[in-house]
Amino acid sequence: MLTFDEEIKPNAQALGMMRTSTFDDVPGMQLQQARVTASSVPPTPEKTVSTGRIRVEDKRIINCNADVNQLVPFKYKWAWEKYLAACANHWMPQEVNMTADIALWKSDRLTADERLLVKRNLGFFSTADSLAANNIVLGTYRHISNPECRQYLLRQAFEEAIHTHAYQYIVESLGLDDGEIFNMYHEVGSIRAKDEFLLPFIDVLTNPQFKTGTPQADQDLLRSLIVFACIMEGLFFYVGFVQILALGRQNKMTGAAEQYQYILRDESMHLNFGVDVINQIKMENPHLWTAEFREEVRGLMQKGVELEYAYAEDTMPRGVLGLNATMFKEYLRFIANRRCQQIGVDILYPGATNPFPWMAEMIDLKKEKNFFETRVTEYQTGGALSWD
Repeated sequence: MLTFDEEIKPNAQALGMMRTSTFDDVPGMQLQQARVTASSVPPTPEKTVSTGRIRVEDKRIINCNADVNQLVPFKYKWAWEKYLAACANHWMPQEVNMTADIALWKSDRLTADERLLVKRNLGFFSTADSLAANNIVLGTYRHISNPECRQYLLRQAFEEAIHTHAYQYIVESLGLDDGEIFNMYHEVGSIRAKDEFLLPFIDVLTNPQFKTGTPQADQDLLRSLIVFACIMEGLFFYVGFVQILALGRQNKMTGAAEQYQYILRDESMHLNFGVDVINQIKMENPHLWTAEFREEVRGLMQKGVELEYAYAEDTMPRGVLGLNATMFKEYLRFIANRRCQQIGVDILYPGATNPFPWMAEMIDLKKEKNFFETRVTEYQTGGALSWD
């Protein structure tokens, strides 16, 4: 499999040649020498141009030697369909009217516990999606060798940026102390514990020296993908989603709740894509899916439940919104069982049930509602724009 550096090296050389030979401020003699030097650069010996065309059967999720720049023919149509669906779900935070949230936040109609809940949510989510984006751009993308999957990952990275933008937009709208919110992952123990759990698995993929191609390395990649999709996006986000959306169900913080609803819809697709990638890697590399590895995954999932439950207790020290931390213990066990089933691991908590069945409705939000009911946007035609 080509490394990221190897993939961009020929283009970087070409760019360097272009820059050297077109700068106007290079004196004539230097310019001539630059042209000679650039034109005399020998081709990289290990790179050869193949005249054969890419076949569907040549493609693999990882460790594929086929040209990653050739999007078609598709092998994994589910990846392309998820990319198209994600594009159709496009939204931007500033489309959501925050007027009602601002008025409520400035009033005395929110309790201290409700305010704590909102702040702690923003404190975790504001940096968690940055971690997710870094993991995709600096890690996962380099090691996935299938172009249609990479196409979705590019869209996913952009969505993580939109989510971070959304939290910043809420913080700014409410006039919160951005230093307090954006530093909670350093200063609040339950948030820091979740991030410290995730960082080693992110570091594996973002390490420039890490390469797939051996059973050990491929298992390291698979483990990190499972932690990223099933625990980070598929478990660590769900206490916060329930809490903010429960506020919205009581007609409180409705602008923030609407944005969280869009984010939940995006993250559900991220999770489903990650599960598909994990299962495809398992199918193509069955030697990685050992009994010992499956037990390790179950242990990681159990640790994730414990960390997220500690976060639930921290954000909700007393009952609020008709919710309490004990309800989240059952919910997290239910979610963990679902994640185990999705990737073919034995469940951890037999009999766990879902105390929040209304959450399923939230994922099915139709974006058109935002355009026709709550969106306030100024439009300009091309002729009205100033080009000065």
